[in-house]
Amino acid sequence: MRRRRAVVVASAVTVALLAVGLDLAGAFGSSRSHPASAGATRPSRTPPPYELPPGVVHPSPFARLLSRSRFSSPPNTIQCEEVAAVACYSPRQLQTAYGVTPLIEGGHAGRGETIVVIDCFGSPTIRSDLAHFDATLHVPPPPSFRIVAPAGALPRWDPSAAGPMSSWGIETSLDVEYAHSMAPAARLVLVETPVNETEGTAGFPQIETAETWAIEHLDPAVISQSFGATEGTFPGAHAVLKLRGAYELARRDHVTVLAATGDDGAAEPSNVAGTRLYAKRAIDWPASDPLVTAIGGTQLHLTLSGRRIEADNVWNDTNLGGEPLAGAGGVSSIFPRPRFQSSDKAVVGRYRGTPDVSLSAAVDGGAIVYASFPGLQAGYYVIGGTSEASPLFAGIVAIADEVAGRHLGWLNPDLYALAAHGAGAGIIDVTTGDNTVTFEQGGAAVTVPGYEAVPGYDMASGLGTVDARLLVAALRHIAH
Repeated sequence: MRRRRAVVVASAVTVALLAVGLDLAGAFGSSRSHPASAGATRPSRTPPPYELPPGVVHPSPFARLLSRSRFSSPPNTIQCEEVAAVACYSPRQLQTAYGVTPLIEGGHAGRGETIVVIDCFGSPTIRSDLAHFDATLHVPPPPSFRIVAPAGALPRWDPSAAGPMSSWGIETSLDVEYAHSMAPAARLVLVETPVNETEGTAGFPQIETAETWAIEHLDPAVISQSFGATEGTFPGAHAVLKLRGAYELARRDHVTVLAATGDDGAAEPSNVAGTRLYAKRAIDWPASDPLVTAIGGTQLHLTLSGRRIEADNVWNDTNLGGEPLAGAGGVSSIFPRPRFQSSDKAVVGRYRGTPDVSLSAAVDGGAIVYASFPGLQAGYYVIGGTSEASPLFAGIVAIADEVAGRHLGWLNPDLYALAAHGAGAGIIDVTTGDNTVTFEQGGAAVTVPGYEAVPGYDMASGLGTVDARLLVAALRHIAH
């Protein structure tokens, strides 16, 4: 979770505990659904500028928070649009949008499977926060929820606004609540690590230790990772290759590993402090690792019931934030093109391309998350970023394992094979949008050209997004 530069953001996307705008306690009372036309479009949004106080950093490269809108009860989409000028979506809407609802109603909600979420520091209130989230957003509680720290004791919780722990608290709330909401019958394990992950190698040895322990002791179906560091900030390719042990073990033991691609579009931080961006295309590891399924970002357009108003597009909220706010993707500088991307060599060239698939990540269309850890005013917040996409897909993987009756493990070859069958196999092409970003750096405007979504594989959305009902059925019938 690299620390973020202090910049002006038009959509008030920043650290939660520094919110200075609207306190919506009791503003709406209950979150009753309001009728909405299936053809309705969202109103034009021009959120007022919001400047970060000096020294304040963003919560992470992946979890983006709409800080000026704290709700005391769960809002619905219309309420978020009216007050915060962005859409927000509940677990029920996301379950419907991704075809998970019929699976759950059919008795398949990840029962018997284990989802592992890994976060530095975690959150001291995540157990009670998840219980509150479940009760108010009508998600059944998990059959079990363990919190472990196999890489060493955690330091004392520091609620400082500019410190990394509050940032990871937001990340943990998002990861845990939405992995669980997509597979509510799966066992849930939060694996916490004691060292802040930043650019370069910091924090990764502890993460590898923790993930190795989880694979050896928990028999997980899937591990969800919502963190990463730009490949170019590591001392060299050798430094990355030395940290792959857990992923190699996961492949051997049939554990699926996911990673969010990042939120800076085609640009990524160029220094260890994360205060400057490359003025050229760059991508993150571990999402770039061929043994990991890289999860990019899309923007959903949903009614209150979760039906689509229009097709998904590549997530790019840069126009709202005044800084890069877009799903990352591009070509690795470390890993050669894997065999599963052979048919896409005209797109990726000689090296590994990301993402593989993409799910909801937009700030304008963020997830409703509950959090109450020290340093944050308890309430519901709207959070976007590709670290929403990764736990969403983790829940789908857990259901797929349950239905298949086995751990599917390394998914990338299967996903690319199924993409050849298109929507009928649950891979839905995304053909609009891009991840080009523009930002100010060194007193000048910098534009990093990204990638366009086109029919077939592209490095803006990958293979596309998913329909879980069809994808789960297709994965079940793949022979291993």
